[in-house]
Amino acid sequence: MKILVLGAGVIGTVTAYCLARDGHDVTLVDKNPEAGRGASYSNAGMISPGDATAWASPGAMKTFVQAFYRSNLGVKVRLPADPYFYAWSFRFLLQCTTSRMRASTETLLRLALYSKQCINEISSETGLSYDERNRGVLYLYRSQRSFDEGVGNYRFLEDHGLSVEAVDRNRIVDLEPGLAHVRDSLAGGIYSPLDQTGDSFKFVQGLSAYAVDHLGLKTVFGTSVEKLVVDGDHVRGVSTSAGLLSADAIVLSMGSESGLLGRRIGIDLPVYPVKGYTATVPLLDISKGPTMGGADEDNLTAYSRLGNRLRLASTMEFAGFDRGHKAGDFSRLLATGNELFPGAFDPAQAELFSGLRPMMPSSVPLIGRARYQNLYLNTGHGRTGWTMACGSGRLLADLVAGRKTGIDPKGLIYKG
Repeated sequence: MKILVLGAGVIGTVTAYCLARDGHDVTLVDKNPEAGRGASYSNAGMISPGDATAWASPGAMKTFVQAFYRSNLGVKVRLPADPYFYAWSFRFLLQCTTSRMRASTETLLRLALYSKQCINEISSETGLSYDERNRGVLYLYRSQRSFDEGVGNYRFLEDHGLSVEAVDRNRIVDLEPGLAHVRDSLAGGIYSPLDQTGDSFKFVQGLSAYAVDHLGLKTVFGTSVEKLVVDGDHVRGVSTSAGLLSADAIVLSMGSESGLLGRRIGIDLPVYPVKGYTATVPLLDISKGPTMGGADEDNLTAYSRLGNRLRLASTMEFAGFDRGHKAGDFSRLLATGNELFPGAFDPAQAELFSGLRPMMPSSVPLIGRARYQNLYLNTGHGRTGWTMACGSGRLLADLVAGRKTGIDPKGLIYKG
């Protein structure tokens, strides 16, 4: 079958690889000059089932509302003119109950654990290296209250199959000696040994090249998708800046733009962009940097060791489709990194990046066939796209093939 995959981020690229591996004639389309140049270029770097908790929760509802009038939070809202933002916000608030949060979290964890398995299998099959580290991830808490809440949240994940360890200050330093100087400012932490870290851009670049060389994948880069051309109950083709592209099936994996494209043909895809900020710095003194990934939960800052680089990530900003940034947007993020690992890096050498994460109100992505017979979705993964990518690609390929899926797809299949 001839298949077009729209979007060459980590989700789209893995999907194209899995479909090409099944023997399909696959073409990967993206507006950027190469794969992985959108949000996948620079994320937190964590492949983390331990971070699979749905964002929509009673606590997140309070934070989201406060973000409308407070500027000192890790979540920011700049009221856009886009009316769809307000519709999305209402749907998000409806998800912020304990029962819905737990249902979404169970679904996300199931996909994350499967995806962790899949990325290791793909890496073994292809021989890809992407600055991966398999030492686990530490989730740090500054206050006793936040630590107690964290333990409660992780107990739910543990009950659903994730191995975690609640750790005190001394155990934190045993696991990550570079944190010894902030030991007394920490109330405790959660260690998730199954989590890992890696550079998604290196992975996407390597996987797309492998698929071209070994599986016959075709690429059409530097080409913007303008609209889907519908004929009855099928999508006849894709109108692009390079002309009309046709195929037997189309997979929509365009991140934050998926919602825009879908709504133009009457498909309700509640995907909305949330801007995240990252800074990547060379480690000047490796002994002072981290040996594994981690997150300062109270300061909403994540970090990953990527080879001889440190990746810092923070902030969820609702600002429509604005991808811009200024140096001051990274001050809090860099200050937290410097507090955790002083002397490890020079902030002046940071590569600064902001990208749009495609967020669903429930945090659960959209996977499966849409309203039209030959249109498939694999989008809406939000801040956990890197974690969920390989499992999502495998799941979508199974659905296209009509075979039994590798995991129970309950809660993951699109029902629009």
